Formats: sequence, structure tokens, C-alpha cells
Amino acid sequence: MFDLLIKNGNVIDGSGKKRFISDIGIKDEKISFIGDSTGKESKEIINANGLIVSPGFIDTHTHHDGVLLNNPQHASSLRQGVTTEILGQDGLSYSPLSSENYKIQRKYLGGILGMPPDNLDMSTISAFRSNYHKKVSINTAYPVSHGALRLETVGFHDKPLKGKELERAKSLLKEGLEQGSVGLATGMSYHPNAWSDTEELIQLCEVVREKNGVYITHLRDVNVERGFAGGGIPEALEIGRRSGVRVHFSHTRTSAENAGQVSQVLELIDKAKDEGIDCTLELYPYPTGSSFLLSNLPSWAHEGGPDEILARLNDKNSRSKIIESFESNKKRKMDQILLSYLPNSPELEGMTVSQLSEIRGISMGNLICDILVEQDLQVGFWQIPPQSISTWRQISKDAMKFLSRPDYMIGSDSIRLGNVPHPRAYGTFPRFIGRLRRQFNEIISLEQMIQRICNNPAKTFNLTGRGSIKEGYFADIVIFNEEKIIDTATYDDSKQFPVGIPHVIVNGKFAVKNEKCTGIFAGHAIP
Repeated sequence: MFDLLIKNGNVIDGSGKKRFISDIGIKDEKISFIGDSTGKESKEIINANGLIVSPGFIDTHTHHDGVLLNNPQHASSLRQGVTTEILGQDGLSYSPLSSENYKIQRKYLGGILGMPPDNLDMSTISAFRSNYHKKVSINTAYPVSHGALRLETVGFHDKPLKGKELERAKSLLKEGLEQGSVGLATGMSYHPNAWSDTEELIQLCEVVREKNGVYITHLRDVNVERGFAGGGIPEALEIGRRSGVRVHFSHTRTSAENAGQVSQVLELIDKAKDEGIDCTLELYPYPTGSSFLLSNLPSWAHEGGPDEILARLNDKNSRSKIIESFESNKKRKMDQILLSYLPNSPELEGMTVSQLSEIRGISMGNLICDILVEQDLQVGFWQIPPQSISTWRQISKDAMKFLSRPDYMIGSDSIRLGNVPHPRAYGTFPRFIGRLRRQFNEIISLEQMIQRICNNPAKTFNLTGRGSIKEGYFADIVIFNEEKIIDTATYDDSKQFPVGIPHVIVNGKFAVKNEKCTGIFAGHAIP
């Protein structure tokens, strides 16, 4: 007898092959039967006639390490059909860290990850994973955090990772990979990650390669003189070339500045793939992103960690230098920043930096410094989308072209904090599968899209028994209406669930049933 039987569904199995009508029987946590279930019994039956039955969606890039621990129901992702998330992205996470360093990192990352309990054990990858295993609604996978490795070995300081400290970092990384980590993640816009150089990353990635992990990179745009060929894509490819590691590029997409230039964005990567460098990529379907405001400070201002940062913001001379760095760095575009997370002043969420600076009668640079102090560094923001509908439409079309490639997958880059989070936290997957698939229906089929969303991540991150509908695989399943599925989250009203996704199953248990979260926390720490 099955625990659950899904009957008459249009099965898209994740392989990219054409859909087929079938029944699916689930026993315990796994798919035990695919075929005609006539004469077979089940404790519960769902009629999926006219609906798509797909593997659960795998979100390859999220910033939910903290918020999941505070709100394990995680409806914003579940209601999209997400059954697995890759945490630890951009090297911004909590393990492996001692108790003291965990508290430092927890405060430093409060504006992007939230503030989880301060008494959790994050000292090993095993300990980190145990904080989520069967305690949250979705599956979680974790690449070792580059930032955590640096903090645990050389502290929150701008110093090279060499000698004994490098050997210790490599040992911690190896141990983490042996305890179930899927690779190493870094973000070269962030600290302490950005204090590294290319050679350090090559040394670490040799360990990752030996354990068949993947190197996940948010490209360097800080301290670019420390990176091979000035950082960016060339540095990441050089790390892959010299270490032999598989390289996964985070949120590689077009923006208002280069809309329509898909081939140019990927030119260097495609040449490297021809050389034999193993590369995969991800993206989200929106024209702008989001982050935490603390990351906008100049590199030197991060030295020493949160307490010393606050001291600098309150010091007249240091503050002047920080403001000068804002004004000289035109890439920061302070006038395009909307404040999305202000835990001590939620009534100000949704205001732009330029708007609030005008109200207070101070410069935008001073406003940013003031806000960081007032919020104890916990400030989230997103960038204002382009006014041109034509530009926005081109970026959306580009996103579909990227996803049509066999090396792409989806990473929402979600930050689920505040009253006005970026809409990608609630709408990424149904936006791709519903709105954009129908709008640009000549670019990629639904079967191919499901392969990119499910099977590609499972292969890239070595997620055993996930990403496909096969007998013996874990029963992570989404049931949705291909004509009605659509995102409803917008930049001005982002905390809105999608429609057209009635059921989501995680490890054989209903996580969403009839568009309602069940409160069942069946998520595993995988692989």
C-alpha cells in the first residue's frame, strides 16, 4: 500500500524528455512506483488530471541561512514549488565557526540573513546541517562559506591566508566536504572574502576538486588588484583552470546597462568551456538585485568586524572618508537604493536613500552612515528597477535565452527580510515557468525548463536521488497548472504568493496542500 498516490498527472520527469501521463506511488520518503496504478491501494490519493507533476524545484542560490532558523515554515519559497535550497551563498554564512566567531558573523550578516538564535552550534558542517535536518520545511544543502573559513583562521582582518592559517583553512574545508558540504562558496564583493587573492582561492579549490565539490563564485569587484586579470570572470576561470575544480557562476545575467548582449556576457566562459573548464551558471528573472547596505562600505572600513565598523561610523574623520568613498564610486548609485529592511524603524521601509536624505536634510552618504548606526548594521536594500518597459522586456527575454542553454539553472538570490523584500523572494520560479515562458514561448519548452530547474542543480551539486521523478528517488514533487501558474509579487507589493501551484511534496510529505502550508517540517540536510 502506498502512503500517497498521485493519479493521472502529466509527468515531466526532469530529464528534458516529453511529458507522459502516469500515476506515481509514494511510500515512506521515496517514489516507489511509476505507471498504471489500477488495483493498487493507497492511504491517500490526489487526482492530478490536467496538471503537471514535476520534480520539486531546486533553488541554487538563496540567503535564507538565518531566516529559516527563525521561521522554518518558509512559505515564500514553498509556495513557489521550491523543495530544496542551496544555502551558504556568496560565502556569507555561519560554518565552520567557533561560538565567539558565530556571534560576530551573525551580527555582521544580520542585514542579509536575519538574526538566528545566538546559541547555535556552527563549529562544524555536521553541526550546521543538524540545525536544519527535519527541523525546516525544505531540503537544504550547504557549500562551505569562504567568509567563515577566513574568519575562523585569520579573523576579521585584511591579512593574507598563508602558511599555517592556510593549512588550517584547507583542513576545515576538507572536513566540511567529508561531512556533507557540496563545495566552497565565495562572494568577492563581500568581507572578509574580498581580502583574499587568487592564489588563496586556487589552494582552497584544489581541496574542493579532490572531493568532487563545486566552486561557487560571486565575482570579484572589490580589491580587484588582488585578482588574476583584475578579478571578475577571468579570475574565476583561472581558478578553475589551475585547480581543476568545477566552477559555478552566480546570477550571471544582463542588466539595463547591457540588455540584449547575451553572447557578450558569456563569451569568455564559452571559450573556457571549449578548453575543458567545467562551468555552470544560474540567474533570476528580474532587472535588479538586492543586498545588505553594510557591504557598500569601502574595504578598509570592514577591518575588525562589526564593533569596529560601528566605531568608525561614529568617528568624524573615519565617517568623512567613508562618505568620500561613496561619492567617488559612481558604480554604487546611491540614488537607486530602496531601503527594504530596517528592523528598528520598519515604518521607513520602502523609502529610497535619496528620499530619506532629503527629508532629513543631509547628504545620501551621511544618511547611509546614520541608518547603519541606527539599525546596528542590519539594513537591507534593493535597487530600483528601470523605468523603460522596453529595457525590462529585453532583460526578461535575455533571461529566457540564458535558461535555454544546457548549462544554466535558477537561483533566486532571495533575501526574505523586511516588509518590502525584493519580489524574487516570492516570485522567481512561477515568473519563469508561467509569465516568461508564455511571453517568450518560442525560446524554451516547459520540459526543457524543468530539466534546468531540477536536474541540472542535482547534477551540479551532487544531490543524490533528487531532481528527477524516478523510482527510488526521494519524493520531492510539485503539482501545478501550466496555464495558470504565475507570479503575483511585484516591486511595490512583493509579499504575494503565486497562483497555480496547489501541491508541494517534500520527502513524501505534503508541505503545501491545496495552496496552504501544512506545517510539516520534513526537509533533509542533503546530500
